[in-house]
Amino acid sequence: MPLREPTRWWSLILAVAGGLLTEAAFPDLGWWGCAFLGVAALFLALGRDSARWNALVGLLWGLAFFAPQIIWADYAVGRVPWLALTVFESCYIAVLGAAWSWVRRGAVIWRSAALQTGAFVTLWVAVEDLRSSVPFGGFPWGRLAFSQSDSPLLALAWLGGAPLVSAAVCLVGVATALVLVATRGLRLGHALAAIAVVVAVVVLPLLIPLDTQAEDGTLRVGAVQGNVPSPGLDAFAQAGKVLDNHLAGTAALLDQVRPGELDVVLWPENGTDIDPQADAGAAKAIDDAARQIGAPMLVGTVQYPKTGGRYNTAVLWEPGVGVVASYTKQHPAPFAEYIPMRSLLRPFSSAVDLVQVDMLPGTKVGVVPLASARLGRTVKLGDVICFEVAYDDLPREAVRAGAEMLVVQTNNASFGFTAESTQQLAMSRLRAVELGRATVQISTVGVSAVIAPNGVVSDRTGLFTPAQLVARLPLRHSLTPAAVVGAWPVRVADALAVATMLAGCAGASRLRRRSTTKRGT
Repeated sequence: MPLREPTRWWSLILAVAGGLLTEAAFPDLGWWGCAFLGVAALFLALGRDSARWNALVGLLWGLAFFAPQIIWADYAVGRVPWLALTVFESCYIAVLGAAWSWVRRGAVIWRSAALQTGAFVTLWVAVEDLRSSVPFGGFPWGRLAFSQSDSPLLALAWLGGAPLVSAAVCLVGVATALVLVATRGLRLGHALAAIAVVVAVVVLPLLIPLDTQAEDGTLRVGAVQGNVPSPGLDAFAQAGKVLDNHLAGTAALLDQVRPGELDVVLWPENGTDIDPQADAGAAKAIDDAARQIGAPMLVGTVQYPKTGGRYNTAVLWEPGVGVVASYTKQHPAPFAEYIPMRSLLRPFSSAVDLVQVDMLPGTKVGVVPLASARLGRTVKLGDVICFEVAYDDLPREAVRAGAEMLVVQTNNASFGFTAESTQQLAMSRLRAVELGRATVQISTVGVSAVIAPNGVVSDRTGLFTPAQLVARLPLRHSLTPAAVVGAWPVRVADALAVATMLAGCAGASRLRRRSTTKRGT
């Protein structure tokens, strides 16, 4: 039977409280259980039958969630872009609210709490996929899965990636709401059944075996967090100093290892914004550092093609040779690295002019071949740059193309001491589990970290401090179930969401026709 409708004021209070609770599940607070309560509050708040009302409820939930979740955008680019992005992302939750009103009007779903649960979870996954895809390639920040890096549910990423983890969080949230409803109605059997669902979803992932052993040997890696002169966008204007900091950090690795002991040295995104392929001085400095440490270096840099625009690129620098391989970021961030509809947006915010040269997308999968003399073979490094770690397909494609470990190169200097960097670390931890690969997140300013294939962080740095990491990482070639099935489960969820919504609309239409016929007689 349908849930009892809340009063309008109560549904609004639940919506705001639910959004705030869900945000508390994400770093920096990281109270991952709050995500269950936040979804439960939203489910209860959407108890009224009006699609317009539920769209408003969803919008309020979204505003309460996204405003603090992406507050780093206010720090980086200003109040107006932050508010605009907050409202835009909240509109997806408004769509979910309206769609949920239509979905549950289907005759079968209307009468079954179990089917309502399954339908709501499916709809949530589909809406997350929608906002992670469109427009301009989407914006996946704030997916429920990214709140669970310290939760038992993280292990589910091994089976089905971020969509399955989000589905599990949503399922526990809805079941929690049903426990409250059943308890209020003194329906003990229904309450116990919902409690059993909660316990099973939270406990069963603990039984998933997450293998962390090396399958193809190990790689000795050094990573350099050079730091920047000052937080904020001003760091981009001090490229020479940032390069010097990373050169000094590379030399500082020799306090932990001897020359030639490392297989590769990792620099972050924008480790040098002076292109060593175009600037002889930068090239000599980087080559001297590589010779001194006795290892190839994966260096984050920028390139300016003669045809215009710029590329965000990582180049593999071989000592005495120069660039032997590279990867170019495939998914530049809209409104941050390039400005769509620049002329239309400029009257609303001058922030669009902070991006003076639009970034162009790369076209090749993120695999960088590293010739290892010690291993006697070529090791494939999976490289993703900055926000690319939030997208399911890019890390997965790298692993399916043979990547044996993952490197997440990022530059968090623009975001100050906000939670952006730790939110990104949570994503990297999920990718490590999802794809069964040791992962290094290396940032210009932190947070940088070494992550095992089971998501455990073995070493990490603080924000805005020079630091170096040294680790021996297991190389792996086997594919997890999530890597094998790819996007198919999400596509099925999308199709089911559309089908149930259409069925609900048809069911509501039949009910209206019947009601009209009865009145006419």
